[in-house]
Amino acid sequence: MHENDIERVAVLGAGSMGHGIAEVAAIAGYEVSLRDIEQEFVDNGLESIEWSLEKLAEKRQIDESAEDVFSRVSGFVDLERAVEDADLVVEAVPEKMELKRETFSEVDRYAPDHAILASNTSGLSITEMANSTDRPEQVVGTHYFNPPVKMSLVEVVHGEQTSEETVEAMHTYVDSIGKTPIDVRKDVHGFVVNNVLVPFMGEAAWMLDEGACTVEQADAAMVFQRGYPMGPFELNDYSGIDIGYDFIDSSAFDVPPPIAEMVEGETLGRKTGSGFYEYDDGDGPTYGPDDAGEFDTLRIEARMINEAAKLVGGGVATPEDIDLGVRLGGRFPLGTCRVGDKIGLDAVLEKLESLHEATGAERYRPAEYLRELVENGDTGEAAGKGFYDYTGEWPYQFLNVDLDEQGVLSIEFDRTERLNSFSEEMFAEVDRALSTADTDEVSCVVFTGAGDRAFSAGADITGFLTNAPTEIMDVEQSIERIYNFDRPTVAAIDGFCLGAGLELMLACDIRIATENSTFGSPEIDLGLIPGGGGTQRLTRLVGEPRAKELVFRGNHIPAEQAADWGIVNRAVSPDEFDDTVDAFVDDIAAGPKTALKVAKQVINEGQDASLDAGLKLESQGFGLLTSTDDVVEGVQAFRNDRQPNFED
Repeated sequence: MHENDIERVAVLGAGSMGHGIAEVAAIAGYEVSLRDIEQEFVDNGLESIEWSLEKLAEKRQIDESAEDVFSRVSGFVDLERAVEDADLVVEAVPEKMELKRETFSEVDRYAPDHAILASNTSGLSITEMANSTDRPEQVVGTHYFNPPVKMSLVEVVHGEQTSEETVEAMHTYVDSIGKTPIDVRKDVHGFVVNNVLVPFMGEAAWMLDEGACTVEQADAAMVFQRGYPMGPFELNDYSGIDIGYDFIDSSAFDVPPPIAEMVEGETLGRKTGSGFYEYDDGDGPTYGPDDAGEFDTLRIEARMINEAAKLVGGGVATPEDIDLGVRLGGRFPLGTCRVGDKIGLDAVLEKLESLHEATGAERYRPAEYLRELVENGDTGEAAGKGFYDYTGEWPYQFLNVDLDEQGVLSIEFDRTERLNSFSEEMFAEVDRALSTADTDEVSCVVFTGAGDRAFSAGADITGFLTNAPTEIMDVEQSIERIYNFDRPTVAAIDGFCLGAGLELMLACDIRIATENSTFGSPEIDLGLIPGGGGTQRLTRLVGEPRAKELVFRGNHIPAEQAADWGIVNRAVSPDEFDDTVDAFVDDIAAGPKTALKVAKQVINEGQDASLDAGLKLESQGFGLLTSTDDVVEGVQAFRNDRQPNFED
């Protein structure tokens, strides 16, 4: 029995979303019924699940065999049989409200009274679907992102009558299948992510229509100047131009003429071989960094920030959930509310007001919440407050930071959508976490990576292309802060540890890895060299020949080899990993803070000194420590055959 009392899940619709949702549930250990209206559709869905599971098993991304997971999935055409013993029914039929209402009404007759009914709609009204049942309090939205097996976000959407118990059960279920839920508190069209994401695509099309840019200019600017993973026109083509058209057409805004013309001409992007770029007779996106020119990136970001302000002001979602949603669902480099706070909400408001005055278009009307923030002087990070409050505990986006009773400061890199790769903002958060830490309370620092695939897969190179050389130097300074931090630092590595992740790890004092981990400096394949001390610390650890081998070839090495070379202290099995890390951390946390600080300084500084100079450093440190209360306690504990209790 799972924590949320859900054991059996029925998924209605065996298409790409439906069979993906079913597969995710089966991987998490649930018994799954997959139903569609024809046996052919069911068979195709089952075949897709079986194929996908085999691929995941080959890559060791599931803990069981593909056969064992697949044995938990059954196919049905008969709706009653599919849902008769389900604890959760997930509807994934085509995006037509009448069809969804009919489906919910029929499911309501056959599903057990306790069953939760969920819709995978990307924006249709949950309330309207719920009203076709006799259990509206048990109807909820669960919007998965495509493909469900790879995408970690699920929007949990409240209908007007959805009970808190149902919402809590769905948050627990989403957690149990290894996905990340965000809370959409009101049943608004498009929910959260699409309301912020579609203006990214739509506003660029309006600018194209006005002759204010070219397709390549817009895409180059948003990718190479602002760090987005795709440009707006490239994303239109990738997701399907008709999808954006349908969303905008069903909203309060007009459809940009270039998008309407594409839909009318049935050139819908990649899936038709032609869109804003040519795919059948061309090479797809053709933009490069030099195409950006003087493109007005603020115009696009102001639209997105304004939609985020509407959601926050309307009580639909918190800034935290909006930012997590666009990061996970849209692969944005930084949450939209944080972008607004960094730009300055006064500049955003000014841009919107000038566009609204010039055009009268409703899409530029500033959100009341945005006006309120600016009028109150809460214009963002520079002012100390905006969407977030920067005067108290800093709002981390990419870290989970915790200080326990032992004084262990845990810093978890949490950017799983990009394998915990480092952006400039993420480096800044690490630097901030250490610079604001009270070292009197900290005994040691432990760095880990969220998810089960990576400590950190490196640096987000596209984002760094937008930086000046001086900004990249600041990144290296953040790694130096780790190396010079007054307390011992431990890197606990499970998965990829590459590029910037390796450089950060090398700056730590102790490095422990699972045998599944891999290490490397792949920068040479990008025309770069390792930064953050990656060439220097690596050479000091492994010697010049091995350092050159890693850097020149750019290859990955397994954890066992990394341990043999001295890159990590231990390489252990996954089953031993947590206990090994805990043993190291417990020993360090119980030790004398002052002596550990001095030992770290002497070892680090002595590496770059002559032997005589290093011995003098050691002697000075030893002499300093003999005058501390810790030494008295240590000697007394030794004489009395007990554990010392260092007070510092």
